[in-house]
Amino acid sequence: MKKIFLLITVAALAATVYSQNINGRFTSSFYTFERFQNENVSETYLRNFNSLLLNVNKGNISLKTRLGLDTDLMNTLDNDPRVRFYNLYLEARNILDIATVKIGRQPFFSSIAGGVYDGASLKLKYAGVAISGFYGGNVPAYQKLEITDDWENDYILGGKIELNAVDNFHLALSYVDKNFKPMEYEAIRMNEDFSPVEILIRQNSNQFKFASAEASYNIKNSFRIFSKAEYDLNFNELSKVQFSGRLEEIENLGISIYYNYREPRVRYNSIFSVFNYGNTQEIEAGLDYKICENMTVVGKFGNVTYEDDDSQRLSLGLNTNYGTVNYRKTFGYSGELDAISIYTAKSYLDGFVTPSIGLSYTSYKLSEDSESNTLMALLGGVNVRPFQAFSFDLQTQYMNNKIYKNDFRILFKINYWFNTNLSLL
Repeated sequence: MKKIFLLITVAALAATVYSQNINGRFTSSFYTFERFQNENVSETYLRNFNSLLLNVNKGNISLKTRLGLDTDLMNTLDNDPRVRFYNLYLEARNILDIATVKIGRQPFFSSIAGGVYDGASLKLKYAGVAISGFYGGNVPAYQKLEITDDWENDYILGGKIELNAVDNFHLALSYVDKNFKPMEYEAIRMNEDFSPVEILIRQNSNQFKFASAEASYNIKNSFRIFSKAEYDLNFNELSKVQFSGRLEEIENLGISIYYNYREPRVRYNSIFSVFNYGNTQEIEAGLDYKICENMTVVGKFGNVTYEDDDSQRLSLGLNTNYGTVNYRKTFGYSGELDAISIYTAKSYLDGFVTPSIGLSYTSYKLSEDSESNTLMALLGGVNVRPFQAFSFDLQTQYMNNKIYKNDFRILFKINYWFNTNLSLL
């Protein structure tokens, strides 16, 4: 795999020279806050986060990268500066009009084990049928540009079959096997004489192994249905069942329903598998009504059933072109909560300046007889776009509760988009 990354680097240089198009985005953010060591001693931090999204394209072949750099400009923290490689892969699309191949560090989207991995993927698509498969190693902590040295215990593999041959209908079957290699570490333990000794702790590998199926049917402006089931092959039990539907037959009125059955997701060989845990069932129904072209009111009510008790939640909202107002109430086994939030933003001068402001207030307690706590948060910001390719964001954040007293933070961000077509040498 190290040779593969070397080939990707060489290909990147070649693609840059002979590319037809280079596009991407660069952002640089500055985030400041104050941390107190005690009542009299504090330190001010100024964190800098930089992100580069770069695509180098020639025909149906692309080199895609996404990386980040973060450090502190005032008080250096451990491991500063830190470079993170989120993506670095070659992609060849529409090979023989049916195949797409990716090699390198690439993203993986799944409700079971999403993230990124170092490896290869292949997708074949023809006449409404798509078959895909992937294999690779887990990415090290902090997205370091390193490759796992234990492919037997530190890998991810899987595949998916999708059927779209019938109009408006989608069916998919998938399999995911993700194995984690726990890190070894040294710890102090007592020997038979009750004397402290240092020993090496080695754990068994932890694993997720799931099969899943999903089906959906969608008729635009009429109704849509989505269902999904996940089965845990290690514990031989149904892990999750999800169903959602939406009806739009009545003009300006939407009716939605959501159901979710879920077992706690515990890795195989994990110490947490010895605990006695129970599943949850969640059901929610909602209505949304479009009062006029620029205003919609939304209401939802849900119930969550635990092993020995249940909890309810209610949410009401108003969405407009100028902003949103939302209210949420939770009561029952999961505690009592009342929260209201208001947010508004509007562009002026053809998008040159966009101010925004948000306010939220929350009152919560763990049970009916518990002490009540409050939290207030205030958000204020502005986006300035003097040119199409440049924009600047300034955001202030204020929060106050019993843990963070008068917490104030500032975020400044610079965004630059680029898209350049080049002639071949």
